[in-house]
Amino acid sequence: EYAANVPEEMRNARLYPQLPPAGKNAWCFYPMSKKRDPECNWFTLPFEKRSELMMEHGKSGRTFAGRILQLVTASAGFDDFEWGVTLFGVHADDLKDVVYTMRFDEASAKYADFGSFYVGIVTPVEELVELV
Repeated sequence: EYAANVPEEMRNARLYPQLPPAGKNAWCFYPMSKKRDPECNWFTLPFEKRSELMMEHGKSGRTFAGRILQLVTASAGFDDFEWGVTLFGVHADDLKDVVYTMRFDEASAKYADFGSFYVGIVTPVEELVELV
């Protein structure tokens, strides 16, 4: 439903991502869920408020267009968390910058629960062997 008006090229990029994306070898993965705390329950907010918060979150994310590629996978029913978020960037600092910036969005700061963060670099095996 949400993707009904999304151009086919953008929709296909989400459905059939080419990973890792060319030139973006730094990666970060973290699981997340929306909070269900009595004081901060995402699911009791009116749809309009949730939409407003996600628009703010998306606006922050778009400032990293070209620097970061995001892949969100659903895991509700398969894991303790609802989503897995994978970020790809040219440098690890790109990942740090986007995560640091977006943590101040109300949708993240008030209504998100995060699991452990994992960070790495995609490296061809031949290059890795030379380093060790």
